[in-house]
Amino acid sequence: PELPVSAAFYSEDYPRQPAAQARALSEFVATQVEADYNLTRFVEPRYRLLTELLQRTGLRVGDARQLPLDCLVRDEHRTPYLRYRNHKMRREAHVPIDDALAVGIAAQQARVLERFPAGTCLFPMTYADPDGSRPVSRSAYVKHLNAWLRSCDIRDEVGRPAKVTPHQWRHTYATRLINSGVAQHVVKKLLDHDTDTMTAHYARLSLATVREQWEQATKVDVTGATVSEGSGTLADAVWLKNSLSRAKMALPNGYCTLPLQQTCEYANACLTCPMFLTTAQFLPEHRRQLQATRELVAGAQSRGQTRVVEMNRTVEINLTRIIATLEQPAAIVCGTNCKCAKAVGDES
Repeated sequence: PELPVSAAFYSEDYPRQPAAQARALSEFVATQVEADYNLTRFVEPRYRLLTELLQRTGLRVGDARQLPLDCLVRDEHRTPYLRYRNHKMRREAHVPIDDALAVGIAAQQARVLERFPAGTCLFPMTYADPDGSRPVSRSAYVKHLNAWLRSCDIRDEVGRPAKVTPHQWRHTYATRLINSGVAQHVVKKLLDHDTDTMTAHYARLSLATVREQWEQATKVDVTGATVSEGSGTLADAVWLKNSLSRAKMALPNGYCTLPLQQTCEYANACLTCPMFLTTAQFLPEHRRQLQATRELVAGAQSRGQTRVVEMNRTVEINLTRIIATLEQPAAIVCGTNCKCAKAVGDES
């Protein structure tokens, strides 16, 4: 009542919306729920197919369960696509699928037609559906999903029973695409998003995950000493600089941490350069290079090439130190099939 009639609210007066949390499944859980030996535990084949559709296409569960019976289409090259109704955007859309999923859809179509010759939906209800025109409800699917999770004893990293919601597969699908280096505009089309902002949500969460994995990874310099990027605003700047370096100057055995505008005076002798940085991701390459260096030193010694021995002995010592540090139990590899450099490069 005390507000004057001329009072006005501006956009900055509204409270900030809290940042959305990551909802994608961890790879530890995702690997279990995608395993064929677990998927075979589904009592109902239609619920297994519905689960695989969500996992491998990123569809919303509402769109997937309401798929029409004739949802499978092919182009002139016989490549399969899934035709569905994007109910949120109120339009028809298509998404490419793999051949195995197309075979599963064809088998489900045959089962539906055997029971409902005039059926119209791919996943009809079991009861109260005399003509096969009513799709299964979300609650029915969630009930079977939870029963399946219990029968498979799916657990998270600390041994607790995993909680999985149907929409998490959409987040997992999108995040994996971003982490694999798929361009954001392609992910937007695959998810049939209306705006770039919707897709950017997954890219932001992906970038945060990449940074977290990089910070957790044990990083060592050319002498084998562990390197820390610190904390605070300066650490943010260091992260940006190293992100550009990893994107633009990635090496076969590590990373160059020189700023992009500087030139290198070491003529590719990275294993004697103080700007060299590496992680446990490159251990196989380090072991291979150490073996090759030792063979080179032995050959040079037999030929009396003292200078060659001297130059490569430093490389051998540095490689030995690097490998010893990275092989310690505390060393954390920067993610499975890590694509830090590529993912950060795309985001940069």
